Order: sequence, then structure tokens, then C-alpha cells
Amino acid sequence: MSIAVISAVQIAAAHDGDAELLVTLTYENGGTTLITLDEFAVRALFDACGTSVPEDLIGASWEHVRDALIASSQRYAGASATGHSGGI
Repeated sequence: MSIAVISAVQIAAAHDGDAELLVTLTYENGGTTLITLDEFAVRALFDACGTSVPEDLIGASWEHVRDALIASSQRYAGASATGHSGGI
């Protein structure tokens, strides 16, 4: 399994104008990937890394990013489907 760490962060605007964080992960073999985190995921990542400063995330494990993405997506897990107005 390849180990990756956060190598760069950048604040950007989402399509709706909200702030999001662009996180670059660098793997042992030199490969990189760019991940976009919404506000909820950023808060989870900051909490996991014990910081509120984006630059302090540099060097943190990719596992923190993974966990932040999971936390962000799980916030919808308890949402009721009764509000859905679409078909089926």
C-alpha cells in the first residue's frame, strides 16, 4: 500500500462561492493527486490534525483526508428520503 502525505493546500472558491480547500497528496513514488474538500470535511480534517491553519496540514497523513471525506459524506446518512420530490 502506498503511503501519501499532504504536500500542499490552497483555498479556492466552489461553484456556489463557498470556500473549499484543495489538498495535494504526494505518494512515496512521487505521484500526486488533488482532492477538493468542502467546509464540513475541512473542519473534520482540522480537528483530526489539531489545527485551524491550512499550512499546518502539510505533512499530515492521507488517512486524515480519507477520514474527513467519510465524515463529510456521512452527515447525509441520517437524512430522510421523505423530502425527496423526484420519481421512484
